[in-house]
Amino acid sequence: MSFEPVQRVFAIGDVHGRFDLFRRLVNIAARNSHVRRPANTRVVLLGNIIDYGPDSARMIRGCMQINKATPDLVVLKGNHEDMMAEALAGNLTVYGHWLNFFGGRETLMSWGIDPNVANGPATMGNLTAAARAVGDDVIDWLTNLPLYYRQGRYLLVHAGIRPGITIDRQDPDDLMWIKDEFLNSSAHHGHIVVHGHTAAENGPVFRSNRIGIDTAAYRTGILTALGIENNETWVLCTAKEDFQVKLIQ
Repeated sequence: MSFEPVQRVFAIGDVHGRFDLFRRLVNIAARNSHVRRPANTRVVLLGNIIDYGPDSARMIRGCMQINKATPDLVVLKGNHEDMMAEALAGNLTVYGHWLNFFGGRETLMSWGIDPNVANGPATMGNLTAAARAVGDDVIDWLTNLPLYYRQGRYLLVHAGIRPGITIDRQDPDDLMWIKDEFLNSSAHHGHIVVHGHTAAENGPVFRSNRIGIDTAAYRTGILTALGIENNETWVLCTAKEDFQVKLIQ
């Protein structure tokens, strides 16, 4: 997996259907870039842009449109994108779990789908109707999202990595779902791993080997980004009008 190199990256944590916060944070990042030295810049969303919040359809459509126009937005696959794609591809068991436990109903409602389908039982009839409304282009886009992104000494991924395994040999499920084995590890991973997936409502989590930036935006109203340039990192978030939040070397 390769991307054209850029000097500056803004990694953004789990949006979960909060387009309002995403738009605000992108504007904050743009202002932040304007006061720094000029640099080629890319925004990397760490996955879970959908579910729970009210604007999943708007998030997906907007990201798809930007992806067609420029390489300067990268969307990584999170466990929620993976579930949505698998569910709407015809897996009835996953469809039921996605609806009932992972915010799938809110996502279908954001598509304007008949409430009887979105709020109805997990049947093949309802699954087929939902998939038809969402469209094959969206399902294909979700299916083919990349799983990780490298920026210098930083590795950006949705959930984390399994310690002791090189990135090219990681199980995709670990990259999208792993928790304790990664979070509790003090191992040096060869990169500092920048991740979402595990919410920390009190703010980003900094460890010697990882930085967690999921701040539960859909319920806290705080969406967080990590700026990365060379060996410098800094935090931006929607909680403050002043975007000069905190510098971390």
